[in-house]
Amino acid sequence: MKTKIKILVTTVILTLFMSGKATAQGMPTYDNTNFISLVKQLIESGKQTAQMIKSVKFLKDAKEAIEKVSSVVEQLRAVEEIGQNNQRLINVMQNDLQDILNSPYIKPDEVSRVVESFDAIVQNSLDTVDFIDEVLSSDYLKMSDAERAEILKAKEQESKQMVSNITTKTKRYRDIISFRKMQDKVNNRETEY
Repeated sequence: MKTKIKILVTTVILTLFMSGKATAQGMPTYDNTNFISLVKQLIESGKQTAQMIKSVKFLKDAKEAIEKVSSVVEQLRAVEEIGQNNQRLINVMQNDLQDILNSPYIKPDEVSRVVESFDAIVQNSLDTVDFIDEVLSSDYLKMSDAERAEILKAKEQESKQMVSNITTKTKRYRDIISFRKMQDKVNNRETEY
């Protein structure tokens, strides 16, 4: 038994001394399933990135299309407002101006001044319509939709100002007629004391 213990102790001692210098060489092992999984994840990530790029491009195109439509709608509203203002102008010219000119309380020398003041507004209105037609039909010096909309908005404001001017002038002439009518009644009343 003593010999067996001696052999065992000697083997352990030799093993301990030799283990410090001993090196094992071998081939590293790879887990192929993890590597394949990583490659699949990279491919899927690439597909998702490509899809996101397509989505961003689609959204960018959609935004541009919406901005163009919005600009066109804005231009149409401005043109519609200018058309309505011109219609108001025509109505004033047909109805109110005729009433003013046919009034016996407007003196003959005032008729030409009344006609000239209204004529200037009408001429400005016609010039605005011609300009709008030019802006909308001929790409007016290759301007962008935003620039075109800005010009139309400015013309819309001018159109509103024309309606305001003609309304003010009409009211002024109606007030003159009313005053002269009242003055005539006062001057020509019968006195019964």
